[in-house]
Amino acid sequence: MSIPYRASISGMLFHVWIRRIAALSGFGLVGSVACAASIAVQVVDAAGGPVADSAVYAEPASGQPAPKPQRTAEIEQKARKFLPLVTVVQTGSEISFPNHDTVRHHVYSFSPAKMFELKLYAGIPASPVLFDKPGTVVVGCNIHDQMLAYIHIVDTPYFAKTDAAGKARLEGLAPGKYRLKAWHFNLANGAPIPEQDINLTGSGTAASFKLDLKAAAVNN
Repeated sequence: MSIPYRASISGMLFHVWIRRIAALSGFGLVGSVACAASIAVQVVDAAGGPVADSAVYAEPASGQPAPKPQRTAEIEQKARKFLPLVTVVQTGSEISFPNHDTVRHHVYSFSPAKMFELKLYAGIPASPVLFDKPGTVVVGCNIHDQMLAYIHIVDTPYFAKTDAAGKARLEGLAPGKYRLKAWHFNLANGAPIPEQDINLTGSGTAASFKLDLKAAAVNN
């Protein structure tokens, strides 16, 4: 009888040990999630109205290299428009330009941040376009002049785009100091990108921007 008894004791101790390891692992996961912070951002114009399609992004003040981008994006052509009007990506991201129209398009940009050309085509181009420099890229169609799109490339993985209410939320930031910025394609000519310093010490904070926009907005 002694051997089965010892075996049962050993089994109990083994299960206790496994449960302790699982508990410790779970605690570590919960702790890491709890450390993540967020920033709720509101963007308005000079009159206090909400500004949609504004890029908001947080750059670590430490200047440490940002994690490599894990996201890709798509700007489609449909009803002779680029959709979406505004795209925000991290430096090093790729964007595809599928043509879902019944007519062919000639997509191009002369912007210094990325010059490229996709000559007259239909369907899906063979390769996406790599955006490897920060900045703003204005995209057009050489056949349909009314077609415009804006790409804002940022050196951080912490970015979002405001909705119709002018609101956006940045998620997954570690506590620390950041420089928060807000960009819009209709900022006044020559105006610097508005920014403010944020010190994240808890689970989240809120910030707001009032942008000086041109009198006439361009919308697709």
